[in-house]
Amino acid sequence: MKVFLNKIDLSHHIDALKAEGNTIGFVPTMGALHNGHVSLVNRGLRDNQIVVVSIFINPTQFDNPEDLTNYPRTIDADIELLNTVSNSKIIVYTPSNEDIYGDQVVSESFHFEGLEHEMEGAFRKGHFDGVGTIVKRLFEIVKPDVAYFGEKDFQQLQIIKKMVELHQIPVKVVGCSIYRAKDGLAMSSRNARLTAVHRDVAPFIYKTINTAKAKFGTESAEVVTEWVSEQFKAQSLLELEYFVIADVATLKPIQIKSSNNTYRAFIAVYAGDIRLIDNIALN
Repeated sequence: MKVFLNKIDLSHHIDALKAEGNTIGFVPTMGALHNGHVSLVNRGLRDNQIVVVSIFINPTQFDNPEDLTNYPRTIDADIELLNTVSNSKIIVYTPSNEDIYGDQVVSESFHFEGLEHEMEGAFRKGHFDGVGTIVKRLFEIVKPDVAYFGEKDFQQLQIIKKMVELHQIPVKVVGCSIYRAKDGLAMSSRNARLTAVHRDVAPFIYKTINTAKAKFGTESAEVVTEWVSEQFKAQSLLELEYFVIADVATLKPIQIKSSNNTYRAFIAVYAGDIRLIDNIALN
């Protein structure tokens, strides 16, 4: 497996692969890889001859410095895991901050037609400027034909699609279904930091939003939202940060339910000091 530490060598190698007629899939990650990431890589390998996996913990998308410090760093294990998928069709890019940002680690300022102000944007100041900055730069470096993102970060997925549209970036962005553990917990690199007690109770998140989906068929968004809030008040080990039923196109909270619109429920929960997010399609 080829591992590149700098963008110049990577870019030259990709140019040579493209000249041979290969299509390039891309899976950007922050490492601490798990089977959810593997599912994205496998999708990329089905669609393309080569898949580039970037492993870079992007400092500009962390609003909490402690979260950045504590984010798991498992590069050797990550490469070993990718080797079990393919040692010839996967390229790994593990840049330094300097390779990505030069001597100034700062975000660009983005406007995503309001998508950035909802949910995660409301609770994590500057987060989507950081996301937009790193994804745009990685697209410029890797020059993929197709990029794959998990729907666990559905708001991020919608924002990246909007960025590609607004900046006319020649990349097809594909959203892939949420990869879940057998007990329903959405796979996340942060799951590895859960205590045993919090890991045992964390599937309550998916159980609750799955029931909320059923209730949404007959109840109003307000009633469902209140019900979810009450469920978490009775669950002492989990703290609900938000639960929002939103229009998929605008990500704005639902006002009046319409059969013409598509809705999704979004949730953020603290399990101890670990913040977990999830979402589910409602119709």
